[in-house]
Amino acid sequence: MLKKKLFVVIGPTAVGKTDYAISLALKFGSPVISCDSRQIYKELKIGTAPPTPEQLLAVKHYFIFSHSIHDYYTAGKYEVEALALLEELFKTHDSLVMAGGSGLYVDAVCRGIDNFPATDIALRELLMQRLANEGLESLRMELKLLDRESYEAIDIANPQRVVRALEVSLQTGEKFSSFKSYQSKSRDFEIEKIFIERPREELYERINRRVELMMENGLLDEVRALYEFRERPALKTVGYRELFGYLDGKYSLDDAVELIKRNSRRYAKRQMTWWRRNEA
Repeated sequence: MLKKKLFVVIGPTAVGKTDYAISLALKFGSPVISCDSRQIYKELKIGTAPPTPEQLLAVKHYFIFSHSIHDYYTAGKYEVEALALLEELFKTHDSLVMAGGSGLYVDAVCRGIDNFPATDIALRELLMQRLANEGLESLRMELKLLDRESYEAIDIANPQRVVRALEVSLQTGEKFSSFKSYQSKSRDFEIEKIFIERPREELYERINRRVELMMENGLLDEVRALYEFRERPALKTVGYRELFGYLDGKYSLDDAVELIKRNSRRYAKRQMTWWRRNEA
C-alpha cells in the first residue's frame, strides 16, 4: 500500500515559504500545518509575520494563533500535538503540507525530540532573570565551560536554546549533549523536504521590506501592549526585543527599526547555515 506523504517547506525568514506552501496545499487539497515556533502565539499577530487574513482564507492552517504566550510550550509538546494532528488528517488525505522556519520544530516532526528531563521551572526563571540582568554572553560562556559540545552545536544566538542547554546541564549535572541520541524516530509516513532559497541581496531586500510593512501595520502598538510580559520566552524574539529597547529609551525608533532589519538578516543567515548543515 502506498505510504502517506508529508511535504515540508523549509527555508529562511521572508523567503516565501507561506505562498509556496499554499500553492502546494491547493494542489493536493491539503491544509497547511505550520511549524513556526512564534506564529503559534495568538498575541503575536504582526511581529512574527504570520499568514495574512487572505492567506488564512485560501487554505486551512493549523498551529497559527493556537496557543498563548502565557502557555509553557516546547518543541517536545509540538511533536506530540503535530503527530496527533497528522495521524488524524492522514485518514482523509494522502498528502499533507507543512511549512515553517523553526528548525527544532521541523526536527520534532521529522526526526523526533530526544527525551530530555522535564523543565525545572524555578531554575528556568532564575536563568531567564540572569539573561535579563547579565545578558546572553554570560550564559553562553557558562555553557561553553559546562558543555562545549552543545556550545558548538546549538544556535548560541538563540537565547532559548542557550537557556535550555544550560538548564539541563545545571539541573542534572550531566551535559545537555549527553541526552541526545542522534537517532531519528521512525515515522509511518514519507517525508519530502522542499528547501526554498533566494539570492542573498534579494532575500535581504524582502526582509527589509517586511520589517517596514510590519511597522506600518502597527508593530509598535503591538509591542507596547505586550510590554508588561516582555520577560516571557515567546517575546525574546527579533522585532519585539528591539522595540522593547526603544520603549526603554536605549535607542531611537529609527535605530530600533534598523536593528530589527539587521538582526532579521543575521537570523536568516543562521537559518541558512543550520538548514544546510542539518539537511546535508
